[in-house]
Amino acid sequence: MKNVCFFISVKFWGGGTKLHLEYALEFKKKGYNVFLAGDKDGLIIEEAKKHDLDVFYISGGNRAFLNPMKLNKFVNFYKKNAIDTVIFSNSEDVKLAGISAKIAKVKNVVYLRGLAKNIKNSFSNRFLFSKVLTHIVANSEETKKTILKNLHEFLNENKVRVIYHGIDVNDVNYDRKLKEIVPEQGKIILGNAGRITEQKGHDKLIEIAKILKENKLDFTLYLAGVGEMEDEIRTLITQYGLEKEVIMLGFVNDMEAFMNSIDVFLLTSLWEGFGYVIVEAMIKSKPVVAFNMTSNPEIISQNQTGYLVDYPNISTFAEKVKLLSEDDLLRRNMGESAKQSIINRFNLEERITEFEQYLLE
Repeated sequence: MKNVCFFISVKFWGGGTKLHLEYALEFKKKGYNVFLAGDKDGLIIEEAKKHDLDVFYISGGNRAFLNPMKLNKFVNFYKKNAIDTVIFSNSEDVKLAGISAKIAKVKNVVYLRGLAKNIKNSFSNRFLFSKVLTHIVANSEETKKTILKNLHEFLNENKVRVIYHGIDVNDVNYDRKLKEIVPEQGKIILGNAGRITEQKGHDKLIEIAKILKENKLDFTLYLAGVGEMEDEIRTLITQYGLEKEVIMLGFVNDMEAFMNSIDVFLLTSLWEGFGYVIVEAMIKSKPVVAFNMTSNPEIISQNQTGYLVDYPNISTFAEKVKLLSEDDLLRRNMGESAKQSIINRFNLEERITEFEQYLLE
């Protein structure tokens, strides 16, 4: 393995784009020739250029693989640069990046699956997963389950490897704060970060804030993120009279500063392939309260690094938030346990080496 291409066609910045950039940079450190293929207007291209990565412009889409010109463009790119490994994580890229790599006889065709949703047992998926993809990496046991649920008859379980997404534990800033978050004496700062979509369960989060206010907790809840449900969530905040308690920050570029500025992190997602944002909170010694579902229990240790609450019990969720908010010692101890757990289990360098070894087997 020598020439590695990371392929991602999405324009927005999210977990998948962050993962690709981090992996690309780590592989470059290891001495590989790294290429990043992305949309010319994509945010990841801007970041790749800052780090002097070789970039290749693409335009994807679910049916792009049916366009002979686009398909041939990638076949030629792979051959010209002697690409021996292509890595992608967006489900729409599987067909274009995967099929063109197969035609070009790329040795390693790798799918990093981060979506904990069942895959349809369609002819195209059976073909792609059994004949095109050489390596399938799930970012959690929960994600692996969803991959195999409908495809287990055609896909060898051993072909799917669980490798968690790591964080650079040696490059963490614990001091930088977000200027928009202003601490007040005696007031607890709660935080949530993620795209404001149905999946993230922000409606439940606002209902939890309503309960906390009714229970006389002095708090401010900051939401970092943008998405199609912003207007709906703003309406809910107004409806419950939470304009002073819940602040929508919009897109936050400096997530480290955000996590440094809060006391407790709340996650109300309906599902997560791998809740990387939980890892980002825990490495900053922040205890987490989340629903006990999908991959959350793989990251959070119940009563040790946070609280896992049965979905959709928002009353118990609010109780756990209030407990952490009012007990400084509990919050500090749980936060320190959270940090140590991440250092022990989610070290980026170790996870990259694990991924590299899987590809070299």
